[in-house]
Amino acid sequence: MSAARRAHPPLQNGAGGDDGDDERDEEEEDGDEELEDEAEEEEPRLKYQRLGGSVPAILSTDAAASIAVADRMVALGTHNGTLHILDFQGNQVKEIAAHTATINDISFDADGEYIGSCSDDGTVAISSLFTDEKLKFEYHRPMKAIALDPNYSRNYRRFATGGLAGQVLVLTKKTWGGYHKKVLRDGEGPIHSMKWRADLLAWANNAGVKVHDMKTDKGIAFIERPKGIPRPEFLLPHLVWQDDTVLVIGWGTSVKIAAIRTDLSQGLNGIQRTIAAVGSEKYVDIVGSFQTGYHISGIAPFGDLLVVLAYIPDEDENEKKISTSVTPRQGTAQCPEIHLVSWKNDEVTTDALPIHGYEHYKAKDYALAHAPFSGSSNAGGQWAAGDEPLYYIVSPKDIVVTKPRDAEDHIAWLLQHDCHEKALAAVEAGQGRTELLDEFHVISFQVGSRYLDHLIIERKYAEAAQRCPKLLRGSPSAWERWVFHFAHLRQLPVLVPYIPTENPQLSDTAYEVALVALTTNPSFHELLLTTVKNWPPTLYSASPVISAIEPQLNSSLMTDTLKEALAELYVINSQHEKALSLYAELLKPEVFEFIEKYNLHDAIHDKVVNLMLLDSKRTVHLLIQHRDIIPPYEVVEQLLHSNKTGDKRYFLHLYLHALFEIDIHAGKDFHDMQVELYADYEPRMLLPFLRTSQHYRLDKAYEIFAQRELVREQVFVLGRMGNAKEALSTIINKLEDIEEAVEFVTDQHDDELWEELIRQCLQKPEMVGMLLEHTVGNLDPLYIVSLVPDGLEIPRLRDRLVKIVTDYRTETSLRNGCNDILKADCVNLLVKYYHEARRGVYMASMDEEVHGNRVDDGSSRASERSSSVRALDIKSRTRCGARCCLCFDPLPIQDISVIVFYCCHAYHLSCLEGGLDLMRSNSNQDSDNESDDEDGSPSGGSRMRCVLCTTAAA
Repeated sequence: MSAARRAHPPLQNGAGGDDGDDERDEEEEDGDEELEDEAEEEEPRLKYQRLGGSVPAILSTDAAASIAVADRMVALGTHNGTLHILDFQGNQVKEIAAHTATINDISFDADGEYIGSCSDDGTVAISSLFTDEKLKFEYHRPMKAIALDPNYSRNYRRFATGGLAGQVLVLTKKTWGGYHKKVLRDGEGPIHSMKWRADLLAWANNAGVKVHDMKTDKGIAFIERPKGIPRPEFLLPHLVWQDDTVLVIGWGTSVKIAAIRTDLSQGLNGIQRTIAAVGSEKYVDIVGSFQTGYHISGIAPFGDLLVVLAYIPDEDENEKKISTSVTPRQGTAQCPEIHLVSWKNDEVTTDALPIHGYEHYKAKDYALAHAPFSGSSNAGGQWAAGDEPLYYIVSPKDIVVTKPRDAEDHIAWLLQHDCHEKALAAVEAGQGRTELLDEFHVISFQVGSRYLDHLIIERKYAEAAQRCPKLLRGSPSAWERWVFHFAHLRQLPVLVPYIPTENPQLSDTAYEVALVALTTNPSFHELLLTTVKNWPPTLYSASPVISAIEPQLNSSLMTDTLKEALAELYVINSQHEKALSLYAELLKPEVFEFIEKYNLHDAIHDKVVNLMLLDSKRTVHLLIQHRDIIPPYEVVEQLLHSNKTGDKRYFLHLYLHALFEIDIHAGKDFHDMQVELYADYEPRMLLPFLRTSQHYRLDKAYEIFAQRELVREQVFVLGRMGNAKEALSTIINKLEDIEEAVEFVTDQHDDELWEELIRQCLQKPEMVGMLLEHTVGNLDPLYIVSLVPDGLEIPRLRDRLVKIVTDYRTETSLRNGCNDILKADCVNLLVKYYHEARRGVYMASMDEEVHGNRVDDGSSRASERSSSVRALDIKSRTRCGARCCLCFDPLPIQDISVIVFYCCHAYHLSCLEGGLDLMRSNSNQDSDNESDDEDGSPSGGSRMRCVLCTTAAA
């Protein structure tokens, strides 16, 4: 099926046709008039725009000859040999004076870093786009095609070129400098086109198209030149790789799609033709082929379709059907056309392009290039943003850019053709920007109210609410009117999810009415909670909604969801304690963060059980941390008398245990209870608790331990109760642990208990042996052996006696060694004491003392005296500074004896005797000591005592 040919499509940026019109046959136009009318109702697939920027200025003084497109830029070659590097808006980025004549072909590498070009001046130029690197090769014959290796920068700077000489040249840079030239093909006529993709190089000459595998250096296929077409000099062949394995060939009026394959799989579209070179591992499968009614000036892929730039030949040229140099008459050429066709030549759309000066151009004056793309059209003919293919249609004085129409164009076209419902559907699908739909907004707002009235009459309340955002748009008055209308109909809950909170923002009354409407029915409570959480609290006052909910607290309409919503409203209204009560009742995990955030520790007095049920660990930490606010008796009281489900005794154990670890006296009133709780939930903690606490009843504790058969705890309590013999009996008879029994008896320091231990052990032979092992150092083993009845068989008695003897010898040796060390230390200390006692005591005179207090660093005599004093071997100076320690008079008084003690205290003899008499009168010593003290003879120096030291010691 062929689509009707469209008239000139509108071109943006001042684009329009030239003064020339199509010179088609009038009779043909009459015959196709009906098809053209129908075509006008079809939405176009492509849109067109002239390339602006620097392009008009460039083409005003020069003419475009060739073009190539990379991922980031466009290269335009002109007839004067200049290479212009442009961005996608046509702005010139760089200009390269590469040649002196027409540039016939341009090629980028895959990275877009290098560009190669060839010219009629016989030169090939390769330039780096980001450095100053430039290469130029002279061949002295016009060069028509060039192809850079896609991995040019990483693959030895390799490229291929060809021209009128008929040679396909591949040049590779040598590692030591220069280039290696290899001729792939020769003698088949001029090379007209060349394209390189991955490892495959395709070129066209007078004979046809050849494909060469550059990796294996083998030819893959030869595709003959179509018959009955003009010579390549007048109608160039066009090659384009759709991907790494599909080559599209457009030549004259023939299109062929060749697939490079490695196995004999079935061809696409039901067509299978295989053309393979002998000995090649790859082959070419022609998967599509058709003839056109126009000359092909360019071809490119369009998803699973093809874009063909068509040149319409004159009628007389068709009649002659020659393949020579016949060209159309000057000034009579028709507009070029863009055909969108399938691989089977099913035309999808056709657009005529009003190129500037098209009347004077030939087929070879046009070129078509496309930017690399990865997208494909979807079912509706749309393309994802950023994936649209981009096509450049080049003539000597004009460049047109075409690309698929996007969602914005689709919506604009629907609005232009009064398809408002379809446009609304497109908007609902998320297509387009709303600023392009102003016209539709006006229309939709006018009919919106009538449409909503119709839905309300039909009682389609949910659908009406769903339509409100699109029909009411940003009108706050319209929104408020419909909010109150829905409230009057008691259908406001279905509208609440669609009520806007901004753009527009409604009055606070409208939001309050909506929230109150959601409180009336339990089925709306979930929506109420979601709405309260989502709506900004600044939109409304929470008090009216709270007033509507609070009367329902004790009614059958109250639900947990409504309680949570009420708690959220309390928070908004700064009633945090009420919110806390509801959060605790609902067992919300975030209640702990809520308490800390708002410092509500005073408000948790009556919520201990609920918090424990929610998270006992965090609750215990909270209660311990704030025990000054919540005393232990309140916590214990609540846990003991709570009627809620849960192991409240376990919670009580956790709390009292944590409290005991922080402060052993804080919960002393509950230690009796704690003993039982430890016995039930954590027996391993009993002994540490019993040893630490003094606030539990021993008899009650013993009764608990006896009921639960906690033997070690019974022993401890019996020992503390003073019933050591029963405790010892329990250890021996129940625990049968002699080591623990010995330890227990040792701690008691009771000789009778040792006798009891021996007596009870004698009743069990094994116990006697174990007793012998563990009493070394505490009892004489011979004493134990002497008490053993004759004939009592003791297991391993020999080994145990040997161990006892060995241990005794070891202990004896250690004692002897210790005694030797002790004796040596005593002798050394006595010698040191003797030498210290022999040293004199320096007694300075009054004058020396006064003189010694003066500081005279410049006196050499003082320096000498200081040196001599330091040289004396003295113990120390007198502590009172050459004065009597009792009367504080100077010591050197004539006819008064002086006594100096080893403690360096010095006294006048008379002062010392008087001081000792005073001490004797106040002491309670026996008569013998008194008679000794009354002897004041200096010869009794051994009985003289330092008054100060004796007083201090007393």
